[in-house]
Amino acid sequence: MSESLPQPDYTGLRSNVSDLGRILGDTVAAAEGDEFLALIERVRGLSKGAREGSAEDRAELLDQLRVLDNDQLVPVARAFAQFLNLANIADQHHLVSRAMDPLLSASRNLNNSLGELREEGASVAEIEQAIAELKIELVLTAHPTEITRRTLIHKHSEIGACLGKLELGGLTSREESQLQSRLREVVAQIWYGDDFRRERPTPVDEAKWGFAVVEESLWRAVPEFLRRLDDALAQHCNSHLPLEAAPVNFVSWMGGDRDGNPNVTAEVTREVMLLSRWQAADLYLGDINQLLEELSMTRCNAALRSLAGDAHEPYRAILREIRKLLRNTIASIEQQLVGEPAGEAEVLQSEQQLWQPLLACHQSLTECGMEIIAGGRLLDVLRRIRCFGVHLVRHDIRQDSARHTEAMSEITRCLGLGDYADWDEETRRAFLLRELGNRRPLIPRHWQPSAEVQEVLDTCAVAAEQPRGALGAYVISMARQASDVLAVHLLLQEAGVSDTVPVAPLFETLDDLSRAKDVVSDLLQNHWYRGQIAGQLMVMIGYSDSAKDAGVLAASWAQYRAQEQLLEVCSGHNVELTLFHGRGGTIGRGGAPAREALLSQPPGSLKNGLRVTEQGEMIRTKLGWTSLAVKTLALYTVAICRANLRTPPAPKDSWREVMDELAENSCRAYREIVREEPEFVPYFRHATPEQELAKLPLGSRPARRKGGGGIESLRAIPWIFAWSQNRLMLPAWLGAGAALALAQDNGREQLMTEMAEKWPFFATRMSMLEMVYAKADLGLSAYYDETLVPAQLRFIGEQLRAQLTADIATVLGINGHRELLSDQPWTAESIRLRNIYTDPLNFLQAELLKRNREMEEPDAERAIMVTIAGIAAGMRNTG
Repeated sequence: MSESLPQPDYTGLRSNVSDLGRILGDTVAAAEGDEFLALIERVRGLSKGAREGSAEDRAELLDQLRVLDNDQLVPVARAFAQFLNLANIADQHHLVSRAMDPLLSASRNLNNSLGELREEGASVAEIEQAIAELKIELVLTAHPTEITRRTLIHKHSEIGACLGKLELGGLTSREESQLQSRLREVVAQIWYGDDFRRERPTPVDEAKWGFAVVEESLWRAVPEFLRRLDDALAQHCNSHLPLEAAPVNFVSWMGGDRDGNPNVTAEVTREVMLLSRWQAADLYLGDINQLLEELSMTRCNAALRSLAGDAHEPYRAILREIRKLLRNTIASIEQQLVGEPAGEAEVLQSEQQLWQPLLACHQSLTECGMEIIAGGRLLDVLRRIRCFGVHLVRHDIRQDSARHTEAMSEITRCLGLGDYADWDEETRRAFLLRELGNRRPLIPRHWQPSAEVQEVLDTCAVAAEQPRGALGAYVISMARQASDVLAVHLLLQEAGVSDTVPVAPLFETLDDLSRAKDVVSDLLQNHWYRGQIAGQLMVMIGYSDSAKDAGVLAASWAQYRAQEQLLEVCSGHNVELTLFHGRGGTIGRGGAPAREALLSQPPGSLKNGLRVTEQGEMIRTKLGWTSLAVKTLALYTVAICRANLRTPPAPKDSWREVMDELAENSCRAYREIVREEPEFVPYFRHATPEQELAKLPLGSRPARRKGGGGIESLRAIPWIFAWSQNRLMLPAWLGAGAALALAQDNGREQLMTEMAEKWPFFATRMSMLEMVYAKADLGLSAYYDETLVPAQLRFIGEQLRAQLTADIATVLGINGHRELLSDQPWTAESIRLRNIYTDPLNFLQAELLKRNREMEEPDAERAIMVTIAGIAAGMRNTG
């Protein structure tokens, strides 16, 4: 029987938030004076009163913020922003605290979940097979609105570590005092430091940030997670994970995602891939040095003796050879990074060079009665080798399909064949397949293409240089037809790519998703293509751009149906489909609590594993600390096993009919505002800090795919980020409530209530809408309009807020709730508590935007940046 779970205890969290707030207050007083701290407390008190409904306190709060001196703007904003950051750290620590261990620990989650599956009828063999086939591939991506500097992330981690030590029992008063002093020191470091980069990070900087997450968290988290999974398997199935098990691995888009980012060049990708191998070798070197300290045993089996010769300490003899190999590898890569030849010494090329000698050590220790030593640090290193390989992370390359079309056009014009771009799909496909089967080179030897096309060809050349296992996939943005996929295969073939790299079309817009089935069907009907993919196909589903194109409800149904159809097509051709989910952290970008998101997928969609993007601040939130990463991996594991062993219900025909209606009506309602309202774009630019966001040195990628233009040219992430700042949260709800209300009017209410109760897909959508509504704030949105929007445009905001009010009532009715998040009381309370600190930042931001748009001032610009970061912290997401 699985255990009944205790109720969560938030006492420790409240205490930590209070203590950190007091430390921040003391720090602010020491830095800025008691009078300034009194001002902050006054603003906080007025904000609290305003939230409780006092019109007088609201008016005083606004007056107080309007009369701030220029030299007070930044420190006032920072005080509230830093409190929200500290509250977030306490929140993160709470998830992994001892108080929450009985409820939230990874081990408890794994054990309870496997126990529940056994109770529900899953056999031991089925569970063993589900875990043996487990494949979690997390794709780490850079984030165009990543707010927090790496140095601040390190300090936040240090605060979390101090909180963890403080909850240990048996501390002496001196030890406790030292930890409190360390907390004060780190908070002071934050206050006296700089919150922002002075310049935008380069793609190489972003990649180094990603490697740091692996070094500081994931390197330890993966073997720890596998130990806990092994324990759960032993308890419920009386078996163990095989030594070679690799249920989790990591991929990176940092330095490889060139879609709309001119800063990601072939040379950048080459450098990032070298740095990736360098980081892996350096981490393994640390592990080998630790093993050299520990494996001083003299007894070994015959196999190890044959490898170690007559060495008195055979394990150390083996390890010294590995250490030499790793040192050679590090030196060779460092030479290549400065443009010098690699050298002649043997270097690490494949994981077998590490695996075979270390496996021999493990087998020898086991055979010689030293199982306890074999199962210690050495086992962790073996598991890292399987999960991280020699590249640390594999690297995806992503490029827009239009760039490949441009390359093919220049090639065909050079060859006198006409312009590829002008050909219809049938002609393109015939040409590509003919060339794919042709052994002669396609590209003329002395031909000089344009700079843009040369960059595409250089990228393919970099892919060809990489050793086996270095590349994850080549992802094609805006893939619309079979020729978009075949063109990449041809360009890679021309470059000499010998390793079979998955070429994954990314279907993003509503139209692309609706045609995904036909595109993949066209490809699978071709003999050359089926032979090339050898029964394995990867397709990426885009969440961000489809939601920006059609609204969240229409987009989510299009994504669901596209996955169903792709699974059906691939099954018909005996092809195993891996669905790659391009989710973001926010609702408007496909975000949802991981378990709910996975269990709301179509039946069979996780059969070949989970491949999903983890972005920016979500990497920090879910994977940034070792303990959080272990918990996240366990959560993914149990959700995938449940989805595969207890298939989620397929929707009834009547549910599908309702969803078709909802999707059509919600898309229409969304586009009537975003596309068809002629004044919408000017309203958006006035009512949000969208223009100011573009100036912030946040990520290496531009906020727009091209200069100028309207909503269609704006990237999905800053589009959503801008609306979260003024608290209207528009992209995450627009269209959905209107469609639900229309369905109610058409007599569908009872059916929708049934869907919310029995269909995980629909239940998750409805739950996410409640979360968005709880974070939205009508009063703050109205204040932005009053302060920033010309009178003749304010009618748009009034209409939107009226729609939001009606939508909330509709969704509450369907969900059977009296108030928002009534089934998640702590989440609701957390939002209410944060509002006391985010409200002053919102009011101040609106005032600063007004001032700065009238006359740009350095102090105002700096303070705007702080308010943006603070509101993002309060909302717990940036995009």
